[in-house]
Amino acid sequence: MRRRLFLGAAAAGAAAALGALPAWPSERVIRITARRFTYSPSEISLKKGEPVVLEFVTADITMGFNAPDFNVRADILPGEVSRVRFVPDKAGTFTFLCDIFCGEGHEKMSGTLKVAA
Repeated sequence: MRRRLFLGAAAAGAAAALGALPAWPSERVIRITARRFTYSPSEISLKKGEPVVLEFVTADITMGFNAPDFNVRADILPGEVSRVRFVPDKAGTFTFLCDIFCGEGHEKMSGTLKVAA
C-alpha cells in the first residue's frame, strides 16, 4: 500500500512538473503544432506582463522548443501535450526555434514571438 501511495504522489509530482495542470484563469493559452519543419502558428503575439501557457503537440517525431530570450524550453513528444508557462518580461521581437535535430530541414524550423509593451 505504501508503494502505491508513493508512486501516485510521484506521478502527480511529475505531471505538475511537466505542466499537465490546467491553465490558471488569468493565463492566455496558445496551442502550437510542430511539424517537420514548421511551427503553426510561426508568429505569436504576446503582451509584456501577461501570463501565457504555450501548449505544444506533434504527430511527427520528438522536437524541441526554445525561446532563449525568455529562458523557456520544452520537449515536444508525439501523442502528448507539452506545456510551458511564462510571463514575457520585455517587449520586442524574439526568435524561437527547434533545438532537437528533427531532420534535414531542422535548421529552418523557427518562429517569432512579438511582445507588445
